[in-house]
Amino acid sequence: MSGTTRTSADLDPRRRRTLFRAWHRGMREMDLIMGRFADAEIGTLSDEELTTFEALIEVPDRDLFRWLTGEDETPQNYDTPVYRRLQAFHKHDAPIH
Repeated sequence: MSGTTRTSADLDPRRRRTLFRAWHRGMREMDLIMGRFADAEIGTLSDEELTTFEALIEVPDRDLFRWLTGEDETPQNYDTPVYRRLQAFHKHDAPIH
């Protein structure tokens, strides 16, 4: 089971493929981070933003996770508006119960 709550029926093949890849990364935590963002945003990303998101999908799970959690500094070439949207999408100001 992927965890996705979004249907891909209305998406073009590129967006369907990207949505699938966002939910099938390897590390479950990254599946949830990337997949939930993709569920919410894939239909509204411009082609340029989609290219940027696809580049983030190619980053190894461990590296991307450390950037998102602030353990490591995000390299400048990945610190894009799409990356910042992904990071903000998962920000919580209170404990999650």
